[in-house]
Amino acid sequence: MKVETLTVGPLEENCYLVIDEATDRAVIIDPGDDPERILEALDASGATLESIWLTHAHFDHVGGLAGILREHPVPVHMHPLDAPLHAQAVDSALRYGIRIETPPGASDHLAEGDRMVVGSEELSVMHVPGHAPGHVIFHNADVVFGGDCLFAGSIGRTDLEYGDRAALDASLARIVALGDDLTVYPGHGRATTIGRERATNPFLLGSARLVRVKR
Repeated sequence: MKVETLTVGPLEENCYLVIDEATDRAVIIDPGDDPERILEALDASGATLESIWLTHAHFDHVGGLAGILREHPVPVHMHPLDAPLHAQAVDSALRYGIRIETPPGASDHLAEGDRMVVGSEELSVMHVPGHAPGHVIFHNADVVFGGDCLFAGSIGRTDLEYGDRAALDASLARIVALGDDLTVYPGHGRATTIGRERATNPFLLGSARLVRVKR
C-alpha cells in the first residue's frame, strides 16, 4: 500500500492518496482543500479512484470534496453523527475568512467495525468521538489514518463545537491499544507511531492539558 501525503489549504490539513499498487486502485482520505492539486496527484499515479473516506466533517477536511466529485463521482463515506458539522462547513470556514465550495453529502454511512477496501487492501473503521461526534479512524495491522485525534506530540482539540474531552480520552486509549508499531498518519503535521506517542506525548502521559482557545 502506497500512501501519498498532500498538505492542503490554509490550515495545512493532510489529505491522503492511498493506492493499492497490486491493483492500481485508490482512495482519497480527507480532501480538505486544493482539489486541483489532489486530482493532479491522482492523475500522476495512474490509479483509479474508488471512493473518498472522511475521518470527520470539519471544513478543513471536506473543502475539496466538490471539486473532486465533479471529475470522479465516486462514493463518499462518513459517519452519520458528523452530519451537523458537514452541514455547517461553509459557514464554519467563513468564520476563519476561508471560502470553500459546499461539500456534497455522503453517499455511504460509516459505522464501528466496517471493513473498507481499496483494491486488495482492507482497513477497519473505529468510531473515536471527542474531537468530533462522528470522528472515525481507518486502520489495519500497519497504519492508522487518524484524522484529528492523535498528532505527533499532541492530540485533537475539544474546545470546538461538539467537542468532548472525556470522549476523546476514551478514544485515545482505544487507539493506543492498537499497538506500538503502527504508523499514524494524522490530519495535521508529520507522521508518527503509536509507540513514539505513547512514550513521549505529554497529553498521553498526563502531564499536559489542552489550552482553551476562543474563536
